[in-house]
Amino acid sequence: MKWTAVTEHRAKLGEGPFWDEPTQALYWVDIAGKQALRLIGKNVQIWQMPEHISAFIPTQSGDALVTLSSGVYRLDLDSPGLEPRLKLLCMADPQPGNRANEARCDALGQLWLGTMQNNIGEDGEDLPIERRSGGLFRVGGDGRVMPLLRGLGIPNTLLWSPDGTTVYFGESLDGTLYRHFIYPDGKLAPAEVWFGPHSRGGPDGSAMDARGYIWNARWDGSCLLRLTPDGQVDRVIELPVSRPTSCVFGGEDLKTLYITSAASPLGHPLDGAVLSMRVDVPGMACTRFAG
Repeated sequence: MKWTAVTEHRAKLGEGPFWDEPTQALYWVDIAGKQALRLIGKNVQIWQMPEHISAFIPTQSGDALVTLSSGVYRLDLDSPGLEPRLKLLCMADPQPGNRANEARCDALGQLWLGTMQNNIGEDGEDLPIERRSGGLFRVGGDGRVMPLLRGLGIPNTLLWSPDGTTVYFGESLDGTLYRHFIYPDGKLAPAEVWFGPHSRGGPDGSAMDARGYIWNARWDGSCLLRLTPDGQVDRVIELPVSRPTSCVFGGEDLKTLYITSAASPLGHPLDGAVLSMRVDVPGMACTRFAG
């Protein structure tokens, strides 16, 4: 498959791609660089955040959510990039020393947020992970928080089955993608192993296509794995970056796959770029936050 870098921008730790169908805009973040980025056409807008940021998601109200270390905030998209106007929505995880990581909205527009021990220093340097202090939380449109899981190390991948009864959830410290049945009251059943450790890197973020296959970015694996609904490797998509971090389907027909990536010690020229490639199957559309 042919790929291209969508901008010249290079992130320290690119993550959280979101495709907004109504505006044909790509949202993503640089966690370590503390930046929220939006691409419309060829124009890139950057909002500099005061803290590490893990997700940047538009809302039904016309602003956007940003998941920062100290909480989930609303960002005024008309505010200047160097002086963003932020308003606290909620503090999903009150655990000191944690930060936000994976965050996606389900089909109802509820935000699911995974948190972890902060592993990024003030200058963007890596810090060791010494505890599984993270959790998984669901935030409703009114800002109310429901805790779902505790004791997480590095939460990655949040996707839902087409019927909404199952959530796919990654724990990078285990190298494993799990699935949980979602009870009618919103709580989660115990985890089932869906896809275990693989030789091509560790599991990071993912996207789901219209056939229910999951495209999983492989940290330190220089590839995506396309996984069948029953957790088998369907294909390996080689990439020119060392550390792909996540992906999302976009474009007018949802057949353009956007892939975020991070810098690495190998120093490949495209590490940290957002790549795009045309694929043969459309993806599932992203959902804005319901609030």
